[in-house]
Amino acid sequence: MSEQINYRQTIARALADALAADPDVILIGEDVAAAGGAFKSTVGLFERFGPERVRDTPISEQAIVGAAMGAAMCGLRPVAEIMFADFAGVCFDQIANQLAKYRYMTGGQVRLPVTIRMAGGAGSGFAAQHSQAAENWFLNIPGLKIAVPGTVPDLYGLTRAAIQDDNPVLIFEHKNLFAVKGTIPPDADPIPLGRADVVRRGDDVTIVATQQMRWRALEAAGRLATEGIEATVIDPRTLVPFDDDTVVESLNTTSRLTVVQEAPAGGSWGASLIARMVQHHFFLFDAPPLLLCADDTPVPYAANLEEAWMPSVEEIVSEVRKQVQS
Repeated sequence: MSEQINYRQTIARALADALAADPDVILIGEDVAAAGGAFKSTVGLFERFGPERVRDTPISEQAIVGAAMGAAMCGLRPVAEIMFADFAGVCFDQIANQLAKYRYMTGGQVRLPVTIRMAGGAGSGFAAQHSQAAENWFLNIPGLKIAVPGTVPDLYGLTRAAIQDDNPVLIFEHKNLFAVKGTIPPDADPIPLGRADVVRRGDDVTIVATQQMRWRALEAAGRLATEGIEATVIDPRTLVPFDDDTVVESLNTTSRLTVVQEAPAGGSWGASLIARMVQHHFFLFDAPPLLLCADDTPVPYAANLEEAWMPSVEEIVSEVRKQVQS
């Protein structure tokens, strides 16, 4: 029987299954052991697997990533937690210049099967230094894979796939989705990295969105359908590798593209996707592609400003309506 759990509980379930399946998997990070994680997403793992495999670290992101790299070089499959994705800035050199490049610089002689989990995203009132979509920071660093799960089954499947991968994978867990519920079959398989999910199909416009914006895009598509506008909604699930083929397949039918993201436009996955589509598939478009994104400011703390900072369901409906009718 499939089990219904929330997004937060899915993290512990995926990690527990990975730890049970492979004795080389270990979990390290700040408060991941006895305390059960800062967001209570690793509850029960310390009691089940013990201090050798679930280990608290000092408050040092550089030490966490460095230890994970060393463990991977010695044959383990470490899962390292960086409490807030924003704190990746503290260990950016370790991730960008060491973790991402080491396998390449050794000619493939050394594998680095390191998974780094980070909680990110806005909408929970954590203010400017704890709410960023930090996944965009890493798009221009070859050697990293980036997963952005937005549902319970995707979070489970992508986490399992990341831990099994022989390359470093960054998983961004969205804080504002912790209460979202879903089901996981007892025999759930890993979800291959680089395979998008077509959440809804329609012939008029293609909407691509991740995580929190995936849910808003889906709600907007439902409202648009009442007006006779049918949207395909695509959740890429991973930003690197990105499933361009699924987007192109949809554009062959819709000829219109809207990308919705929870981040400013500059240097973002949405801007990059539109650039690739225009460069390589320009003649598929009947209207200019549209990027709905956050304002070019830090994430506000005040709840009303934070909500205004991100694309809303109403904005998606309004802008897609204009795009289809243009």
